[in-house]
Amino acid sequence: MVLLLKSCPVWSKDVWLLLLNALVEPGSSSLIPGLDSKVTMEAGGLPLELWRMILAYLHLPDLGRCSLVCKAWYELILSLDSTRWRQLCLGCTECRHPNWPNQPDVEPESWREAFKQHYLASKTWAKNALDLESSVCFSLFRRRRERRTLSVGPGHEFDSLGSALAMASLYDRIVLFPGVYEEQGEIILKVPVEIVGHGKLGEVALLASIDQHCSTTRLCNLVFMPAWFSPFMFKTSSGHVQFDNCNFENGHIQVHGPGTCQVKFCTFKNTHVFLHNVPLCVLENCEFVGSENNSVTVEGHPSADKNWAYKYLLGLIKSSPSVLPTEDSDSLMSLDLESRDQAWSPRTCDIVIEGSQSPTSPVSSSPKPGSKAGSQEAEAGSDGERLAQTPDSSDGGLSPSGDDEDEDQLTYRLSYQVQGPRPVLGGSFLGPPLPGASIQLPSCLVLNSLQQELQKDREALALASSVQGCLIRRCLFRDGKGGVFVCSYGRAKMEGNIFRNLTYAVRCIHNSKIVMLRNDIHRCKASGIFLRLEGGGLIAGNNIYHNAEAGVDIRKKSNPLILCNQIHHGLRSGIVVLGNGKGIIRNNQIFSNKEAGIYILYHGNPVVSGNHIFKGRAAGIAVNENGKGLITENVIRENQWGGVDIRRGGVPVLRSNLICFGYSDGVVVGDEGKGLIEGNTIYASGLYVQSSEALHVITNVIHANGDRGITVAQSSQLTRVANNSISCNRQSGVKVEAQCKVELRGNGIYDNRGHGIITKGDSTIVIENDIIGNRGSGLQLLPRSDTKVIKNRIHSFRAYGIAVRGRTKALVQENIFFQGKTNKTIFQQISNNRECIMQNNKFLVFKKKSDTWRLVNPPARPHLENSLRGPSAAHSGQKVTALATRITARVEGSGPDSAQLRDEAFEMEAVSEETPGPSHHTPEKQAPRLPGD
Repeated sequence: MVLLLKSCPVWSKDVWLLLLNALVEPGSSSLIPGLDSKVTMEAGGLPLELWRMILAYLHLPDLGRCSLVCKAWYELILSLDSTRWRQLCLGCTECRHPNWPNQPDVEPESWREAFKQHYLASKTWAKNALDLESSVCFSLFRRRRERRTLSVGPGHEFDSLGSALAMASLYDRIVLFPGVYEEQGEIILKVPVEIVGHGKLGEVALLASIDQHCSTTRLCNLVFMPAWFSPFMFKTSSGHVQFDNCNFENGHIQVHGPGTCQVKFCTFKNTHVFLHNVPLCVLENCEFVGSENNSVTVEGHPSADKNWAYKYLLGLIKSSPSVLPTEDSDSLMSLDLESRDQAWSPRTCDIVIEGSQSPTSPVSSSPKPGSKAGSQEAEAGSDGERLAQTPDSSDGGLSPSGDDEDEDQLTYRLSYQVQGPRPVLGGSFLGPPLPGASIQLPSCLVLNSLQQELQKDREALALASSVQGCLIRRCLFRDGKGGVFVCSYGRAKMEGNIFRNLTYAVRCIHNSKIVMLRNDIHRCKASGIFLRLEGGGLIAGNNIYHNAEAGVDIRKKSNPLILCNQIHHGLRSGIVVLGNGKGIIRNNQIFSNKEAGIYILYHGNPVVSGNHIFKGRAAGIAVNENGKGLITENVIRENQWGGVDIRRGGVPVLRSNLICFGYSDGVVVGDEGKGLIEGNTIYASGLYVQSSEALHVITNVIHANGDRGITVAQSSQLTRVANNSISCNRQSGVKVEAQCKVELRGNGIYDNRGHGIITKGDSTIVIENDIIGNRGSGLQLLPRSDTKVIKNRIHSFRAYGIAVRGRTKALVQENIFFQGKTNKTIFQQISNNRECIMQNNKFLVFKKKSDTWRLVNPPARPHLENSLRGPSAAHSGQKVTALATRITARVEGSGPDSAQLRDEAFEMEAVSEETPGPSHHTPEKQAPRLPGD
């Protein structure tokens, strides 16, 4: 009671007795000296607000005693967090705001806990954990209990720090009163002491060079500046040093292993911290400003020899709150998501040959019969490619209907099931995007949170949880040259820091390892994070943006794990991998960068998987200058140039990606580009090939693109296009330009608004494809082309199955032709073209209105079981000979073309064809500029 009464002199003793007696429970034991009863918070007692007002006057020891009265009092003391505990925390001259310097305007979760952590930290520097002899131990603890306070300053016991240290004993406290203290010689710390500045930070300045030779030291509330004879303000090679609430200006601090340090709430102005072979050092809540070099250098492998403070620091780190996320809060972009149930699945479609619309297509998507707004087509260019002039149906999976036909005409259907590849990413886009429509991605494409990824990857979780070398957390690096430099097998972990307006944030070289979690890196004049010479580690959950060079630069055999970061609005590329750099780049959001989201060149060979790469002002991923890489299961969308751009010796494996909504082509393979393009979904952006190297395009879904599905503009080596689903594109499904060598095998080419295939190529092989329901001809063979059309099933919506323009060389053999519109023939050719050979083909025409043809035996292509078959037996240099034969297409039916088909015959002659030499064709389409071009 006496303690309580002395705590608040504003209140009279009578008032205190009245207030306490109001809550006294007679007969209870007392937990506070002077009280006869236990004080409880009863319903009939004073209001809690009044008790909070009273207790706000108590000092720290009295608050502790009151919390021991009972549970109600304990909870009452805890409820003072935003009032009394906040006052105590901010009123302490030895600490700053708990969230300084990054978020000084954000309240901590608990002021009481923040104050407690600081209070305990101020005591633990002296907890020497060495195993000492009992006598020495007794002497040590006796000296601690008898700590002296030595005062330094004008009018005090000592006039200089050196003179006070000469008289100091173990664990004494030396207080420097306001003033400037300049030491003329190096100070050697031989005994553990605590040096504290009195008053506000900045009132005590110490110009000295201190060399610590003792086991532990604490320095607090001081401004350090270098002495005239040395740039080193403080150094130690074996002991533990703790800096609290200090400023360091224009000098160096050096710690050698097995020495350790703990630095909290300090400011470093143009000051360099050297950490050499340190087993463990902790830098928390510090500010690094205006460095002319690196702010922190971590060099050398952590020493196996550890001092007494190593276990203490390790325990302190493990017990403190982590910056690792506990819930899914990583996404910057909010996406309109469909249900997970809308994953890719086969679809059954009806090709409407005659009539107003498909039974399953939306009514609003098709104009009324006879409407002038119906689908009108125009010849485009000399190759006769047909373009639709009206927007596609909202259900692009359905063949366009003959909306301009009379309702009285007969209606026939060809029913087929598109057995398209099942992309790993999932997601079924049922039609082309409508103008102004919001972009919707299936919910199965939502990125995992960092916590989810770490739970899946135990190795990454172990790396994220490990602490070795130097731990830097909740610090601010700004307005200088470099942030953290880790070299020569060094180890560093950075959590929750801000790096801004630097030349670079972090450099990791020469077999060093870094762990970077939840840092903010922006406005660097070069790359944000730079790794070379076999640097590695984990870079996860960071926000990297507005940097002048790459967000992350990986080169010279470096091999980091880059996980769940947001890398955006860079003035060049998001991530660059070059010079034999490697790395795993997974589950990141990479967007709105001025150059490629990920740029791989000069034998860079990363694994790029599960990322969202979008809204870049250049390519989503660029593979250039002999770059490699496995690029799989990414969502690459809305980029200004190609979703993926491959050229100049780039040879990636591009597998199971969703590439969509680009403002240019989905995939561009430029000069000397090669590799494997397999199992991707390319939606609303197309594939463009312009390469002199061999290329494999296998089992892709190429759907609803604004131009052609696939354009082969240059291909002097063989481009193999196999087992793809090519559908609903605004122009032709496939176009092969002159002097190109292309094999089309096992593809399903459906519902395109132009021709199914257009070819000018000098060696085009079209074998075992389903070319069905296209608005133009199934195949259009242009002058001077050389084409083999073998074992295909061909149907055109309203034009010819095969149309021959000018003199061409063609072998048309063992195909099945389905009749299109009744006023069109199945095959059209120039009458005097004797180099077009037809043999053993089957022609099917309508017999009656109820006829329905189905693609069976085999079912509709593509067939995934055949996706890995070997190259075609008909090589580009092989001579093909066909015997002359005469085929009569006997037709039964009542359509207008029946009589013509009944009597039509085609003359065939044996021909021998040679494949021309390599092409020197100049590409028509200029390659987009890439970084370094």
